[in-house]
Amino acid sequence: MTAVYITIDTEYSAGFAKAEGTGLREENFRRSIACETPDGDVGVQYQMDVFDRHGLKGVFFVDPMPALIWGVEAITDIVEPIVTRGHDVQLHVHTEWLELAGKANPLGDHTGNNIADFTHDQQVQILEYARDTLIAAGARTPVAFRSGNYGSNDDTVRALSAVGLDYETSHTPGIDDGHCEISLSNDDLLPVEHEGAIVVPIGCVDSFGGSLRHAQITALSAWELLAAIRHACAQQIPSFTIVSHSFELLSRDRQKINRIVKNRFDGFCAGLSAIEGAHAATYAASPPEVANDDVTAPVLPLSEVRSGIRLAEQALSNILYGSD
Repeated sequence: MTAVYITIDTEYSAGFAKAEGTGLREENFRRSIACETPDGDVGVQYQMDVFDRHGLKGVFFVDPMPALIWGVEAITDIVEPIVTRGHDVQLHVHTEWLELAGKANPLGDHTGNNIADFTHDQQVQILEYARDTLIAAGARTPVAFRSGNYGSNDDTVRALSAVGLDYETSHTPGIDDGHCEISLSNDDLLPVEHEGAIVVPIGCVDSFGGSLRHAQITALSAWELLAAIRHACAQQIPSFTIVSHSFELLSRDRQKINRIVKNRFDGFCAGLSAIEGAHAATYAASPPEVANDDVTAPVLPLSEVRSGIRLAEQALSNILYGSD
């Protein structure tokens, strides 16, 4: 069975807090977590509704750093419903919140947009605070981590090992110009032991011009995502990771539902539930395993028809709902 990890980066918006001030916690929650619109909510609760409808489990990587400003209750509001409904909570960290924390910043004056901007020892401090806050908010002790902006480096992996987290999932072979600085290459497409932890790459597929395209709900069509899962099953690839966000089913300005992306998410979940040989897995129950060396075709080959239709779909989405 191929374990499919549907991972949701679940986070308040640091950008909104910087632009509008830190006094709008409830509005930030409405925009980024609940994703309320006049036509209905499409945030975390909706995503869990879809998972439950199809017998799937989601992995919610929750960022506890806003507790520096708003207290643990702001994170409990996110974690409690996820745990209550039986989905997985793991650790996510956006270090941008340190700039907003003032005297509450555990590193004093040190700030940075990515966790890789900090020394190893500083990263240990950040991760210890984030882990303990997530647990205080009601989560089980996390075993997996993803950095905000995918901005990890090898010190991050070593720091995770030092604080007892076994899995790092910020490596993105499908994003050439990303922020991840972990010393793996785009050929490292499957879970691998590295610097004392297991690095679990974000899934990807072959795309135009010999490039790779990462497996994100806004980046690939449901057709491509499901084809990638079927390919993984056929090649006996043990796991495949898909990434999304708590706010991903909204328009760029977070004011209305992005019907194209919402339909893509709905269609993917329905399709996954019907694929024999694949199941939606969690880190809590069945974390990824290091892949054997005998996997010969780790990436779905390019289909110009599938990917061409997605390009047209993306263009329409950008016109109607704002560019990604």
